[in-house]
This record gives sequence, C-alpha cells and structure tokens, in this order.
Amino acid sequence: MAAETVFGKIVSGEIPTRILAETDRVLAFPDISPQAPVHIIVIPKTTEYADVTELAAGSPETLAEMVAVAKRLAEEHANGEFRMIFNNGASAGQTVFHVHAHVLAGEFEESRLVGS
Repeated sequence: MAAETVFGKIVSGEIPTRILAETDRVLAFPDISPQAPVHIIVIPKTTEYADVTELAAGSPETLAEMVAVAKRLAEEHANGEFRMIFNNGASAGQTVFHVHAHVLAGEFEESRLVGS
C-alpha cells in the first residue's frame, strides 16, 4: 500500500480541488504547477499503487480507464492530441508516490517538462 500522499487527501476530500472528470475508479484535476497550456493530473481513487508499474500489474483495467479519461479530457480541453506521462520512481522525477499521469496538450517548451 502506498504511503499517505496529497493525492490520497484529494481522493478523500481532505484537500479540495476542481474536478475535471470522475468515474468510479478515476479522478482528474488541473495540475497546480502546469507545464503546458493543458496540464491535467489523472489518478486512480485507490491509494494501493505507488507507481504505474504496480498499477499495471495489479489493476490493468484501472490503468486502461485512466487512459480513456485522459483521451476524453484531451478531446474536451485541446484538439484530442496529448502527451500522457508517468514518472516511475524518484530518479525518474516522481515526487508523489500515488500513481498518477500527467496529461499535457497545447504548445509548450520542452525544457519546462521536469519534475513531479
């Protein structure tokens, strides 16, 4: 089980956010430090998985649902084209150990895509 994180607190309602999409298993909201004109975080509601490899092994259907939500949000907030980035591990830039995807769209500078 993943340690308590800011994303777990968002899922529980302890930290409020503007919800852009929600399903039974997935939640999406704007990134607080956007790296592109459209920068959305997509997370599973479960706190069981720290990173994408754990999620893929333990609940591939939730991972597929995260991708479907990302696609729908990109269609709503951009032209349907997007990047979906998972940082997997501290040395890869992951700072919140609750699996999450960054959905980025629009014009952006490559040099700004660091961290998280």
